[in-house]
Amino acid sequence: MTPLPNLRQLRYLVALADHLHFGEAADACQVTQSTLSAGIQELESLLGVPVAERTKRSVMITPVGRRIVERARFILRDAEELVEIGTRAANPLSGRLELGVIPTIGPFMLPKLVPYIIGRYPDMRLILREDKTADLLERLHAGRLDLVLMAFPYEAEGCETFMLFSDGYRLACNPEDRLAHLENVSVEDVRDVPIMLLEKDHCLHSHALPFLKALPGQAVTTFQGTSLYTLIAMVAEGLGSTLVPDLAIASGILNESNVTTRPLADSTAVREIGLCWRRNSSRAAEFRELGAVIRAWAESHIAPVGNVSSRPSDWLPDRAPS
Repeated sequence: MTPLPNLRQLRYLVALADHLHFGEAADACQVTQSTLSAGIQELESLLGVPVAERTKRSVMITPVGRRIVERARFILRDAEELVEIGTRAANPLSGRLELGVIPTIGPFMLPKLVPYIIGRYPDMRLILREDKTADLLERLHAGRLDLVLMAFPYEAEGCETFMLFSDGYRLACNPEDRLAHLENVSVEDVRDVPIMLLEKDHCLHSHALPFLKALPGQAVTTFQGTSLYTLIAMVAEGLGSTLVPDLAIASGILNESNVTTRPLADSTAVREIGLCWRRNSSRAAEFRELGAVIRAWAESHIAPVGNVSSRPSDWLPDRAPS
């Protein structure tokens, strides 16, 4: 019978790949550095190949080691799910749940949503990670996240999605700008106005482009950052205008600023906020239940909320949201 690596050895390797430091990896695994080092050596002897290259100052995972790390993450995740199956069958949405969220949603939704979720599911251990959409989806497919709260449209290959609510946009401008006095703002109105957007790998950038597509010569300034707050500060200084989601406005992003907003004439300038998880996930039913609970919460806590089209996977849990 072929000898197989054990979960402890795989956990040590994944921790080493994450930290690239034996001491930090050992702390993450709650073992001594010598114990972790011995476990890595045992794994290398078993596999017959080095998985890490060590110097006095650095650690680098070898090419074959990176391939093993990728598979090890799934093995460890499956093992964790195996242990949790019985618990979750009796108590849905309990145990560890790692949720990724994008920066243009997290600060404006999670402070009120998370206490509600924890209050409803007290046995859930919710772990949050904020990052750009592409990075979150990469972690999702690698088994390092369970679920992503993100904005659509966005290509999420190999995933199942559950839409929560529609989030519109408004144009944010300086109150002294001529745009501040319009009833609503059309593409033609911003023809000669500098428009500031976040960098291209932010979904907010791609969602704004359809509104501007009729202006091939438009002066669009891409702000190389991740913060809507900074964009608002730049608008307040008269450096240009930007598009801001209703979700951010409703949460108070404009408080303490002199920035004003005007609705867009194009009613199709919206994004859909939704959940995304790996297709065929063993927790798909739990995630749909959570999605239904969040959707019901959003209807009474987030305004405005647009209509969400019915989808085959949309359903309400047996327990009505409290």
